[in-house]
Amino acid sequence: MINNRIKILRNKIKKYNIDGYVIPKNDEFFSEYAAKDRLKIISNFSGSAGLAIVLKKQNYLFVDGRYTVQAHQQSSKNFKIVEIHKFLPKTIIGNLILGFDPSLFTSKSINHYFGSELKLKQIEENLIDEIYPNKKKNKNLFFSLDKNIIGETHLSKIKKIKKILKNHKADYLFISAPENVAWTLNIRGWDSPNSPVPNCRLIVKSNGKIYLIADKNKTTKLIQEKKLNKNQIIEPEKFRELINNLKGQNFIIDKLSCSVLNESIIKSKFKIISSNDPCYKLKSIKNTFEIRHSINTHIKDGVALTKFLFWIKNLKKKIITEMDAEKKLEKFRKLDKNYLKPSFNTIAGTGPNAALPHYRSTKKSNRLIKKNDIFLCDSGGQYEYGTTDVTRTICFSKPKKKIQDIFTKVLKGHIAVATSDLNKFDTGKKIDVRARQFLKKEGLDYEHGTGHGVGFFSNVHEGPQSISKNNNIKLEEGMIISNEPGYYEKNRFGIRIENLVFVKKDKDKLYFKNLTLAPIDKDLINFKLLNKNEKKYLFKYHLDVYSKISKYLNHKEKNWLTSFF
Repeated sequence: MINNRIKILRNKIKKYNIDGYVIPKNDEFFSEYAAKDRLKIISNFSGSAGLAIVLKKQNYLFVDGRYTVQAHQQSSKNFKIVEIHKFLPKTIIGNLILGFDPSLFTSKSINHYFGSELKLKQIEENLIDEIYPNKKKNKNLFFSLDKNIIGETHLSKIKKIKKILKNHKADYLFISAPENVAWTLNIRGWDSPNSPVPNCRLIVKSNGKIYLIADKNKTTKLIQEKKLNKNQIIEPEKFRELINNLKGQNFIIDKLSCSVLNESIIKSKFKIISSNDPCYKLKSIKNTFEIRHSINTHIKDGVALTKFLFWIKNLKKKIITEMDAEKKLEKFRKLDKNYLKPSFNTIAGTGPNAALPHYRSTKKSNRLIKKNDIFLCDSGGQYEYGTTDVTRTICFSKPKKKIQDIFTKVLKGHIAVATSDLNKFDTGKKIDVRARQFLKKEGLDYEHGTGHGVGFFSNVHEGPQSISKNNNIKLEEGMIISNEPGYYEKNRFGIRIENLVFVKKDKDKLYFKNLTLAPIDKDLINFKLLNKNEKKYLFKYHLDVYSKISKYLNHKEKNWLTSFF
């Protein structure tokens, strides 16, 4: 099937008089979880980031270090796998003309991947869509969130944007990232497989007037609720006409999510102020309502996860697969009436499969969970009042000392992050060093970042904050972020421990407070490697887990949980 699609695409490459065609992972809304995965359609690669280039005789798949093994497993038959941090497309493709869909790239990504070394040709008809058209249209309606959940009206948020426009001496802000539109208007929608994000864009004028660029059929609820009127909603195909009719001189566009196509339309009439959309920063700082709801959501999620961990640790002789485990966890989450769906595809990997940081079990890869395996489960939920993301690694028999020691070093890094003095270690870059220090003493490390921002009933991954080697964003009160150091040994095992935390302020002191409530497998810990403070932290953490979720557990589950402190 993949071979045939490549063959058809190569015929189209000839038709358009180009040397090759570029296929990114993202869709036209630059969503992490795209409704249509064009990269997978052409390459079979299912990772969350990557870029394919199909030439007349050779194909390349560019991925980062997280996905090298996975890319080789899924796509090496038809594609040459290239690690993108070692070689960018512009360094190995040569003097060729490449076609691309201008709605799927930003000018920043074009410059990063291709620079001025390659000749590019815009082709507005997406060639993958011509080969593999959309089967059916998503008809899910956009919906509003109550002020009692969000804690701030959309008018208050627009007022903040007006102030930013005034400071920049700008006439308009083009909000091209759907999650930022969702935040601004306090709306949600189910246009993405795992995120309650509505596929739409927004223009905010300096006087507060707004235009929502969206399919009108999806906005009927918003009109009924009088959140918007019909004149404020513009069909996407009328975007060019809208821009031509607007009065003013300049536009702020988001360099992270404004496509080459939309930038060129705005540029034809207005002066561009290229910036980061200010909504990213505003959205990252959760207010007291959002934090309170997030705390309650994590209690619900902690109950489901603890029930699951008790179940799987006490299976004894019953034989199950990765997919069985994934389904069972989903079943426990569904016991809560506020649970809606997973916040991303669950990673349930055992043995060598766990060595892939972003593994997803398929019918082909689905592996029996064996007694001597290390099992890694990274999962999350979208609830009516929050978004969760948690990873636990567990064993089913006495682990080898090597694995126990590595797990303990990962745990020490996790505790170092959780107990960071955020007045001193005030950026993700500074904290990332703390997470890796114990592994690095043994010459070990992991390819992914230590933590990512998390949305409120929104995307499970959001910025601008993260705990990673190059992130210099200052951590502020109200930010939610993950704490997830790990270690992966190719073809053998994977270890990761992940909690979500939020930044709390007490007088002038900033520190992390745990949101995630689930036990950490004590059977994998070499307690001799923990110091007094680390043991104290672990005791207090498990006591906190018990105090918050035990009343929702049965007698056996409660007794089991008490063994952790």
